[in-house]
Amino acid sequence: MPHADSSLVPEEIKTKAEFWTHVYSQLAPLLEGQKNWVSNLSNTSSLIYNALLAFPSHFGPDEKAVNWCGFYLDSRFFPRSSDHNPSVNRLLLGPFCGKPACQFINTEPGKARGVVADGFLQGKTLIVPDVDSYPGHIACDGETKSEIVCPLFLGSRPIGILDLDCLVLGGFDQDDKEGLEKISALVVSSCEWE
Repeated sequence: MPHADSSLVPEEIKTKAEFWTHVYSQLAPLLEGQKNWVSNLSNTSSLIYNALLAFPSHFGPDEKAVNWCGFYLDSRFFPRSSDHNPSVNRLLLGPFCGKPACQFINTEPGKARGVVADGFLQGKTLIVPDVDSYPGHIACDGETKSEIVCPLFLGSRPIGILDLDCLVLGGFDQDDKEGLEKISALVVSSCEWE
């Protein structure tokens, strides 16, 4: 099967829970045998993004399910990066699909703002039904209406965030949270991070 076919969604899949189980089952073979985090995060963001676009049941036949899907990674975790500075708390833009995005997001306690920073600092998945009402929201794309972020954990240490944006209000729910948390765990366990 060509790799691109992994983003196809069979017609019999109708619910979000079924959708995320399907995406997980397609992602596992894509990651198998590959330990490079850049490759794995790239394929993960592409698979999720394109599968959501191919799944009209997720929102509705006339609504675009996702307008951005990608990763932000803790700059302190990558000592070989030119952006590495152990005293600077920020997340760097990683592999993604969608329009250009913020290059980095501040995570310094007391100065951090936005859904991505909050999810990373709180170490939990956040579902934001209306980004315009979220305090300190960072609008990389002004068309985004809702968002979900899911932290990536290496053991107990957060190393990044999986971030999805949507063009409709209330675009994400508990089924998305559960599906993305399983996918995030799979991605982390499939990569060599050091």
